[in-house]
Amino acid sequence: MPESSTGELAREQRYVAALYERLDVLRERTRGQLDAVLAQGASGTHQNRSERDSFAAMYAQRLAHLWAVENGLCFGRLDFAPESGAEESRLYIGRIGLSDDDQHRLLIDWRAPVAQPFYRATPAAPMGVTRRRHLHTRGRTVTAIDDDLLDLDGLTDADLATLNGEAALLAALGEKRSGRMRDIVATIQAEQDKIIRSDLNGVLVVQGGPGTGKTVVALHRAAYLLYTYRERLERRGVLILGPNPTFMRYIEQVLPSLGETDVLLSTVAELYPGVTATREEPPEAAAVKGRIAMAEVIARAVRERQRMPRTPVEIKLDKFTLRLDRQTLEAARSKAHRSRRPHNQARAVFVRHLLTALTRQAARHLGRANLDEADFADLREDLRTEEPVRVALNRLWPYLTPQQLLIGLFTDRERMAAAGLDARERDLLLREPPRAGENWWSPADVPLLDEAAELLGDIDEGVLRAARRAEREREERIAYAREVLELTGLAGIMDAERFAERQQAEETYLTTAERAARDRTWAFGHVIVDEAQELSEMAWRMVMRRIPSRSMTIVGDIAQTGSAAGAASWARVLDPYVAGRWREEQLSVNYRTPTELMDVAARVLDLVGPGLKAPESVRQTGERPWALRVASLAEAGPVIAAEVVEGGRLAVIAPAGLTGEIGAIARAAVPGAATGPGPAALDAPVAVLTVTEAKGLEFDTVIVVEPGRILSESPRGPSDLYVALTRATSRLGVIHTGDLPEVLAGLEPR
Repeated sequence: MPESSTGELAREQRYVAALYERLDVLRERTRGQLDAVLAQGASGTHQNRSERDSFAAMYAQRLAHLWAVENGLCFGRLDFAPESGAEESRLYIGRIGLSDDDQHRLLIDWRAPVAQPFYRATPAAPMGVTRRRHLHTRGRTVTAIDDDLLDLDGLTDADLATLNGEAALLAALGEKRSGRMRDIVATIQAEQDKIIRSDLNGVLVVQGGPGTGKTVVALHRAAYLLYTYRERLERRGVLILGPNPTFMRYIEQVLPSLGETDVLLSTVAELYPGVTATREEPPEAAAVKGRIAMAEVIARAVRERQRMPRTPVEIKLDKFTLRLDRQTLEAARSKAHRSRRPHNQARAVFVRHLLTALTRQAARHLGRANLDEADFADLREDLRTEEPVRVALNRLWPYLTPQQLLIGLFTDRERMAAAGLDARERDLLLREPPRAGENWWSPADVPLLDEAAELLGDIDEGVLRAARRAEREREERIAYAREVLELTGLAGIMDAERFAERQQAEETYLTTAERAARDRTWAFGHVIVDEAQELSEMAWRMVMRRIPSRSMTIVGDIAQTGSAAGAASWARVLDPYVAGRWREEQLSVNYRTPTELMDVAARVLDLVGPGLKAPESVRQTGERPWALRVASLAEAGPVIAAEVVEGGRLAVIAPAGLTGEIGAIARAAVPGAATGPGPAALDAPVAVLTVTEAKGLEFDTVIVVEPGRILSESPRGPSDLYVALTRATSRLGVIHTGDLPEVLAGLEPR
């Protein structure tokens, strides 16, 4: 690409500076509008308050969008030929659309239809574009310009066939990894852009190997759908599911930088409100919990808590004893089941039937068999509050939370057997009851909690407790407001209750994503699942509950399935829910992994499954992957230190059982090295990770430790090794103490 002149660079700098001035004006204007609305307080009619809240939420959201696009506001320009029919000869492309006060377009949102040539135009099909300019910025300053000249009449057909307009992308890939996914909206290719702009309806599967840009497609598709189908999606929002918290932190700034803040980013482990699921458990146990058969296990566990004693239940009161025989109990349970309500709501039907039977008995004992309706109701209420009656009813049909159900199940062999688990499964799942403050839940438990919540339903008493708690919190807020007003000398000017309501109102302007995160029953407008091959059958049940419309984008690679409970094929995953109603698109070009590295990974792919084809890499680095045999892993420290490049990032991917040892070696060799998932792994110069923790991430250099052990550590060992070998963008090395697996025999020895 020709280098732009100094004059052109200065001209673009002036234009971009003017865009930022316009952005600042809009921020100040929107902030003023929000302040004006909030200044109205919480007074007025219900309609007045509702309108105020709606306007405040609108302005707050708009302000968030305006601040989110600060970095890289404008990244491109399109110049059109006069005969192209374009309304304007020049368009600037950026993260959001901007206009001046006369509604003249200053900046085009990258999702707008008119911006499509920026991604799709090629020399063979220029779409009326004569030049596509890429603007490189740092902060608010334009630092460089790259031009793609698309008027290529002088080239032969052979030349045209080799041109795809990928120069900007290849230059971007040559840069060091920053620890966060850089927004590469300006370098989306035609293959990816077609998928991003695909129709909202139905289930779209995006199958692609390592480095093909699956995550780029997923994130930009979320932003595009929210822009194009704003009215349909803004109330329900979009959910993006990723494989692990490190990956979610890696991508968390991409969507805000594209102008979207109403997307919920989550992992399966975080999808059940109020539960922190980080406990590690054996893969075999997670595989059992992930099977679809667990749905029936949970259903049986619920039914087993609806007890039907073989002998009559006697309830001793002060003056007489009441008796519930098997026939009465069976009739009550049958009536509750016919109501088709969840367990906790059906309890009311069960209890009402038994209380009626008990009241008739009590009336006979009291010699008042012919009570009128009012007296009968009074006597039934008296019985309901008797401690022995309440204890008996709770024992027969208890209120249950999902947590109580699963704790009761997994800590009791007899209950697990009654629920249908065999002896081996019981051995795998049996656990001690949780201790105070213990992290008891694993990621594989979360879909089971969700399944239990569906079968149990809400507890009515919980609603009452929540109401009482809300009233206490309101009283506490007013008391606090009163103290604040007295300390500030405003007690005689502003009422404490009104001040408290205003503060609470400002705190409750939650985004769609924030509201959805708190509500297990939230139905999203669209769901995107990244690394979708890792989800278990039970996890898919949980995901499908959150998208009744079945509007989904599923992104993954079957060849990279590492979980024993993961997908063997997309048809097996989707046909139970959308048989015949899902479509598949392929991403075939590997932009990340150089040819030298992909050749090594392709040999491992043959072990994953016959007929699987690695994506075709578009670049070479000249760096050959190497292998080093050491007498002990302690010798790995100097090797790791020698591979660290200033400004770049290195990952050491090790078997799960060795990450502690390798982490200690890496920290001794490289100050600031980090072990395990989390923010530190993204910001450290060296991160020691398992294959699962590295999934979805990319690094400048990768060192794989003991590949033979990775191969043998799990039933999906070949897939795990394939993933480990395809995380690097530049250099790859292998350290081993034993014999190198035959599939890696081609590595250059050190």
